[in-house]
Amino acid sequence: MAFTHQHLLGLDGMSREELLYLIDTAASFKEISERDIKKVPTLRGKTVVGLFYEASTRTRTSFEIAAKRLSADYVNIASATSSTTKGETLLDTARNIAAMRPDALIIRHQAAGAARYLANRIDCPVINAGDGAHEHPTQALLDLLTIRDHVGRLEDLTVAIVGDILHSRVTRSNVHALRALGSAVSRLVGPPTLLPRRGGRHGRGPPPTCAAACAAPTSMMMLRLQRERQGRNYLPSLDEYSRYFCLTRAALAERQARRRRAPPGPDQPRRRDRQRRRRRRRLADHGPGDQRRRRPHGRPLPARQPARRASVEAPADERGAARAAGGRLGRWAASSSAAGPSSIPPTAATARSTSSSRTAGSPR
Repeated sequence: MAFTHQHLLGLDGMSREELLYLIDTAASFKEISERDIKKVPTLRGKTVVGLFYEASTRTRTSFEIAAKRLSADYVNIASATSSTTKGETLLDTARNIAAMRPDALIIRHQAAGAARYLANRIDCPVINAGDGAHEHPTQALLDLLTIRDHVGRLEDLTVAIVGDILHSRVTRSNVHALRALGSAVSRLVGPPTLLPRRGGRHGRGPPPTCAAACAAPTSMMMLRLQRERQGRNYLPSLDEYSRYFCLTRAALAERQARRRRAPPGPDQPRRRDRQRRRRRRRLADHGPGDQRRRRPHGRPLPARQPARRASVEAPADERGAARAAGGRLGRWAASSSAAGPSSIPPTAATARSTSSSRTAGSPR
């Protein structure tokens, strides 16, 4: 299924097929960055304009490099050097650019909904590079491509997002995309003041920390603090935030240790299938008793032989005497149970009377 939309404003409402089409198309262009000559004629003759009203390094540079490697003509316009300093509005600037017939307009603005505002008023295709705290679809698509490259799939995943959830536009785009692809954001982790009122509650008790979020999910996303959008102080101090919500080597080491100790779950189908195949081979080769003894790398140990106990055999005549005595004692037990608890075997009575007479006749 091809991408049929004129604009790319957000991932909310986009279907699974459309998302996979965009991700597969991006994956097909990855090898261009590894060539000696990093250029293909895909967008030859096209003009792309970047209109950035916010400071940006990675997003602006990524769009510019991508357009030039696809042989497009890229024009970058910064708000500090545009006519907005003279009082020109956003719509006036966009209409002036659209009158020059560009093939695409990339916009980043500090107001949520700015990209859709322009898409409804100009004929040029609009690509949203981040509008306030609303959405950042291109960054979310890059995150999904990275997850698929490392995990191998985008379905049935559990993803934890840690950081400034309240002001993050990347979080919103990722949540919409993961739900459309059949995965779920298992936990939004951050200080209570930086979590949204809906969707970010974690119940009673202290909020989960970054170390606790490392335990279960398949993937994690770490967000920075959006200090330029906060407007007020949401944290007691940066030291306290870094102590509980920054990713450390100790948290990563604990995550690896827990994944080694934990049994395979639903998010680990390959490991689960491998262990099932190993178990079948062990049962076929060594029998069911050998599956309890395994080396750490999974190969079964040699079958344990039953220990032989050293025993001294009595002579045949002594064994016959013991069996005869056992028969007499068995008959006495049956008769004593019928007679009552006061009956005493003759051998025991004789031994008791002999010991009492010896005790009475011996000097003290």
